Amino acid sequence: MATVLITGASRGLGLDFARQYAADGWRVLATCRTPIRAMALRDLGAKVAIHALDVTDHAAVHALARELRGEAIDVLIANAGIFIARDMTPQAVDAGAWLEMFAVNTIAPFVCAGAFLAHVARSGERKMIAVSSLVGSVGHVGHGGQYAYRSSKAALNSAWRTFAYDHPEVIAAMVSPGRVRTDMNPGAPNAPEASVARLRRVIAKLTQAESGGFFRVDGSPAPW
Repeated sequence: MATVLITGASRGLGLDFARQYAADGWRVLATCRTPIRAMALRDLGAKVAIHALDVTDHAAVHALARELRGEAIDVLIANAGIFIARDMTPQAVDAGAWLEMFAVNTIAPFVCAGAFLAHVARSGERKMIAVSSLVGSVGHVGHGGQYAYRSSKAALNSAWRTFAYDHPEVIAAMVSPGRVRTDMNPGAPNAPEASVARLRRVIAKLTQAESGGFFRVDGSPAPW
């Protein structure tokens, strides 16, 4: 049975990843900060093992990796993320919120990648996926604003791509889900279940030659 580990699995994209992988017979290791409140995740049943995890607590990330040291994890999906300081401007910089965004969106996924590298490397699929965003693409900037979020995702892309070069024993790639209707973006046009279904197809088709790549929800390469 293939195994997937998903961070930030209590809602939004993470919840749909857990739901769809479980429905397809995968063993799901789902993490969230407060499992007792994650009712929708708990309702997914016995195929989903829920672990309490704040991804910014690096000691806790490594402790979970030790707890799961006997597991082979076919796909790791670093999904947990935040979108705050939406209206920050150069004239009113919220340094605390900006640093928090980097802690969650950039540093935490990288720590997870390091902690679970051995688990993924021993699996059949060997895939490590970072959920990024096209707004993190410098070449895709077509409008202003979103400084903190953009820069945190651009930094994630850079770190993940470098990680892929340093670790050819796994397939490490970034994916952009598009504009998805979640708590972070309630007015977006696309339903999370549709985006996740398409992303799963992209993930399933990834090969070693594509490690280090950044892909749109339709599987086409995203600009850097």
